[in-house]
Amino acid sequence: MLLWLGFIICTSLIVYSGTKLAKYGDIIAEKTGLGRMWIGVVLMASVTSLPELVTGISSVTYAGVPDIAVGDVLGSCVFNMLILAFLDAIYKPMPISAKAHHGHILSAGFGILLLSIIGIGLFSGNRIAPLGWIGPYSLIVPVIYFVAMRLLFVYEKRRIAEFVKERAEELRYEKISTRTAVVNYGINAMVVIIAAIFLPKIGEGIAETTGLGQTFVGNIFIALSTSLPEVVVSISAVKMGAVDLAVGNLFGSNIFNIFILAVDDMFFVEGPILSFVNTSHIISALSAILMTAIAIIGLTYRSEKKKLLLAWDSIGILLVYIANIMLLYMLR
Repeated sequence: MLLWLGFIICTSLIVYSGTKLAKYGDIIAEKTGLGRMWIGVVLMASVTSLPELVTGISSVTYAGVPDIAVGDVLGSCVFNMLILAFLDAIYKPMPISAKAHHGHILSAGFGILLLSIIGIGLFSGNRIAPLGWIGPYSLIVPVIYFVAMRLLFVYEKRRIAEFVKERAEELRYEKISTRTAVVNYGINAMVVIIAAIFLPKIGEGIAETTGLGQTFVGNIFIALSTSLPEVVVSISAVKMGAVDLAVGNLFGSNIFNIFILAVDDMFFVEGPILSFVNTSHIISALSAILMTAIAIIGLTYRSEKKKLLLAWDSIGILLVYIANIMLLYMLR
């Protein structure tokens, strides 16, 4: 009972402070003149993925449960794509894939590329020689991540510049100083960090008491908890009519999540992290790839109608998510 209470408390803190982080990040963008484009695509995605980063490092150092770290990252990638289907359900005018700019295909493509590298790493196990104590994929992933950020910046520069201009006219935080925004940003970041530090141990306890296993708990419960900031931020963006900000946040978070896995590997000194975890994580990696591929098809085809609140691509994403949970449960 205490474990579940701790899980609920940590989750609640992450949701509350994760939302505040997004708000104060937006204020910092306005006050410093850095621009909401760069703040949104880079800082927003990294901020909402901060729980995954802290949980991952905590899992491989303090808790010693690499399965929780890998499960959290891959499970979050899967859950982020599920959020896309949920956003489609709450966006009434049309399918969200028809409203979103097709330029998101670029970030989605990078997500598939990075997930494929991790999938190969999981399949190979210890058959690929490590570089010191880390896997070679942990050197490839950061390079691709920074290339992706650069290409996305160049590609989206003009389009998002228009969005920034519109938002600058709508949002003016005249009563909040830069110092106040930075201080509040730091405070809420610390709350997220502290809550995320305890999640791995709680997850390990839930795995032991329920018999569900670390892989299942990491991919479902911990991933759900650390992905809640993405849920809150994306829903808020859609309600503001900023569909591209919401969709970009989800694809951007997936790219950053795989970068987090490379960071986790560097902190895990026992050896390449993917050689020390359950191979059933491949299920989540493949599920995330399938869901992203369906999203790309939806963004390309741009269906104009929905069936039962969802467009066909969102229905496909939902079905893959259900299959993912069932397979992980059977292989736990």
